[in-house]
Amino acid sequence: MSINDKLKPIDETFTLKDYTYKALRAAILEIDIYQPDADLRLDERKVADRLGVSRTPIREALARLSHEGLVESVPRRGVFVRRKTREEVLDMVILWAALESMASRLACANATDKELESLRTYAMKHSVEADRADLQEYSDANIAFHQRILDLSGCKLLRSTADEMFAHMQAIRRRALRENDRARRSVVDHMGIIAALAERNADLAAERVLEHTMRLHDHISRTWYRWESRYQDQEDHD
Repeated sequence: MSINDKLKPIDETFTLKDYTYKALRAAILEIDIYQPDADLRLDERKVADRLGVSRTPIREALARLSHEGLVESVPRRGVFVRRKTREEVLDMVILWAALESMASRLACANATDKELESLRTYAMKHSVEADRADLQEYSDANIAFHQRILDLSGCKLLRSTADEMFAHMQAIRRRALRENDRARRSVVDHMGIIAALAERNADLAAERVLEHTMRLHDHISRTWYRWESRYQDQEDHD
């Protein structure tokens, strides 16, 4: 499935510039950009036709997305959703682990009991025994769980720094959850993290969050092989 399949026409009553950007960004967040067969090409003409707008707001939206590091223009190839290299992915997971580990420490001190209990909503949402479609929903709840910990830290800079990696971390976790029974293990880890937070045990909460995310790092390091070109599939079919 390509990004074009995720786009819907934009209501002309809205500001085209902003809503074109939001529509494109939302579509990017919905596709599994780290699947080996992901279609990363963004065709301006097709996108404009799909949204029912001119190419001018498309180009403005792509410029904003490029600034955010979500798309990039490849000379003589076109515009593509940006898939980070394997090494960049591993570094990004390490940074997320560090941010969330600190966030969990702060949450122990700053969050209310009710706020900490709200984490169970994300941890238990959707059965990991379900089919692929339900696993897709669980992956969304999974990333929401981790974002919630960042929110409960009370440190806006922690959350905003993590938000810069959100699109890629969401896609990374979405792919990884389908591999090696990681979805089941994720639920177990999340419940352990909640227990430590509920006890206000900052050291244990930080340790469990760090171990949980670094297991993702180790999984990627062991099983995701280096991709020589982000756009090899597209180039081979030109």
